[in-house]
Amino acid sequence: MINKLVNDIKKKEAPIVVGLDPTLKLVPEWVLEKNYKEYGENLKAVGEAIFEYNKAIVDAVADLVPAVKPQIAMYEQFGIEGMIAFKKTVDYCKEKDLTVIADIKRGDIGSTSEAYALGHLGHVNINGKSFAGFDEDFATVNPYLGVDGIKPFIDVCAKEKKGIFVLVKTSNPSSGEFQDRLIDGKPLYEEVAMKVKEWGESLMGDEYSYVGAVVGATYPEMGAYLRKVMPKNYILVPGYGAQGGTGKDLKAFFNEDGLGAIINSSRGIIGAYKQEKYARFGEKNYYDAARQAVIDMKEDIKNAL
Repeated sequence: MINKLVNDIKKKEAPIVVGLDPTLKLVPEWVLEKNYKEYGENLKAVGEAIFEYNKAIVDAVADLVPAVKPQIAMYEQFGIEGMIAFKKTVDYCKEKDLTVIADIKRGDIGSTSEAYALGHLGHVNINGKSFAGFDEDFATVNPYLGVDGIKPFIDVCAKEKKGIFVLVKTSNPSSGEFQDRLIDGKPLYEEVAMKVKEWGESLMGDEYSYVGAVVGATYPEMGAYLRKVMPKNYILVPGYGAQGGTGKDLKAFFNEDGLGAIINSSRGIIGAYKQEKYARFGEKNYYDAARQAVIDMKEDIKNAL
C-alpha cells in the first residue's frame, strides 16, 4: 500500500490525509435530527448520522486527496453502533479508491498485538475460510512495549502488503513528558526514530518503507532532524490547522523530492463549515466547505514547499 499511497500523492499533487474524526459537536444538527426522527434519539441514530456525515465529506474530497484517517476512538465512544459506522466508513473510502489509515494507536504484548494486527490489517481463519476484519491499509502503532508490540504488525504487513505508522514525536502539548526524556544523552523520540528506521529497512516498497512514523507538525525543528534520521520512512504529520501547525512549519518534514510526508487535518476540514472563513457555505453545505478547506490546504502546502 505504500506504493499506492506515494503514487496517489504524486498523481493528485496532495500530500494530505483527511482525518475523519466525527463528534456530536461537528455533525450538523440537521443530519442528527434527520436520523433521530428515523431511529429515535439513541446510539443507532448517532451511528447512522456519523456515516451520513462522513460519506458526504468523502464524496466531496475523494478526487482531491489520496487518503483518509478515521480515529477509532471517535466511533468507539458510541459503542457497537459507532464501530459499525467506522467499518462502513472504511469500506466506503476503499470503494472510492482512497488509502485508509486507521488511527488506532495499538501496541501490546506479542499475542495481543498480533490479534490487533490481524483484526485491522490482516485476515483470520475460520474453518479453513479467510476473513478480513476491519481491513484498513495502514494503522498507527504505539512502540512503548518495544519490538514485542511492533513485530506482529510488521509480520502481518509483510504478508498483506500493508503498513504502519509508529508514534515517534506526537503533536500534543504534553508529549515531551516522556518523549523528550534523555536516554544516554539522546531524547527518547530519537531512539524510537532509529528503531523505526531499522524496522523499515526490513520492509521496503519501491521508494519508501511500509513502516512510517508519526511526527507532529507542532515540532518542525524536531521534524527536520527526524527527516534526516528516517529518509526512507514516510512521516504522518498531525497537528496542522486546529492544533496550530501551518504550511510554513511543514517543509522540514519532506525530502528534496517533495515526498516523504503526508499531512493530516481533521477538524480543520470536516468542521470547516463552523469556521468564519467558510461560513458562507452554511451548515447545509458542510461538505462543500470541507472541499474548499482541502483546496486551501493544498495551496498552503504547495506554497510552503
